[in-house]
Amino acid sequence: MNSYEKITIIGAGNVSWHLASALDESGCSVVQVYSRSAERAQNLAHRLKRTKPTTSLDFADSSATLFILAVSDDAIAAVARQIELPERSTLVHTSGGQPMQVLSEAKTDQIGVFYPLQTFSKQRTISFQNIPLCLEASRSEVLGGLTQLAQKLSTQVAEVDSQQRAVLHVAATFVNNFTNHLLRMGEQLLQDAQLDTTLLRPLIEETVAKAQEMGAAQSQTGPARRDDEKTINHHLNYLKSYDSVYAEVYQLLTGHIQHVFKNN
Repeated sequence: MNSYEKITIIGAGNVSWHLASALDESGCSVVQVYSRSAERAQNLAHRLKRTKPTTSLDFADSSATLFILAVSDDAIAAVARQIELPERSTLVHTSGGQPMQVLSEAKTDQIGVFYPLQTFSKQRTISFQNIPLCLEASRSEVLGGLTQLAQKLSTQVAEVDSQQRAVLHVAATFVNNFTNHLLRMGEQLLQDAQLDTTLLRPLIEETVAKAQEMGAAQSQTGPARRDDEKTINHHLNYLKSYDSVYAEVYQLLTGHIQHVFKNN
C-alpha cells in the first residue's frame, strides 16, 4: 500500500484552499503548492505549516509521493501532460465531472481520483469530517493509500468509479447549483418588491431539514403538488409581467412536479 506522507497540491482555487488546510491539520505534510500566479501560490502556502509555493510544474526532484490536481475541469488533461513527476509517484484529480482516464497521458501509471463532494468557497470555514470523499484508482495499492489518507480527513469514504461519479456529479448540480440559483431568483423577487430577503430564511431551513429527514419525495408541497391551477395561474400572470424567463422556469418546474405526482 502506498503511504502518502508528503503531498503536493496543484492549484490554488477553492478546493485547494480547503483541502490543503485539511491535510495540513490532519498531520500530512503538504510540501508544495502550485499556481500559475505566484501571489495565489504564496497566499495558500502561508496558510500551511511547512509549504513552499511554486509556479513551476517540474516536480521531478520533489519529495512528495502524491500530487493532487485541483484545477478547472478544462485544464486537467493539459496540466497532466505538462507536469514532471518523480518516479513511482501518484497523480490524482479532484473533479466530480471528469473520468479518471483524463490523467492517462501523465508521466505515471499510478493515477486516481480524490473527489470531495461539497461546495467550497474561500470565505467559508468548513470541516472535512462529514464530507464524502469519493475515490478511484488505477491500482489496488493506490486505492489503499488514498483510502488511508481519506480516512484521516473524513468519516465518509467510498470507492466510486468514473461512471458512477458522473451521475453523482449531475445529481450534485441539481441539489446544489440549481437550488442555489433558485434561491437567488427568490431573493431577487423580494428585493425588487422592496421586501426583506431574510423573510425566506426559516422556510429555506425547514425545506432542507424536512427533505433530509423525510426524503424529498415525501416533503413536496405547494400549488403544483396540489394541482392548484388558480394559484399557479396567478403566479404565472405576475411573473410574465415581471420577467418572462422567470415565468418559463416556474412553468417548467411546475409542469414536472405535476407530472411526477399525477397519479399520487
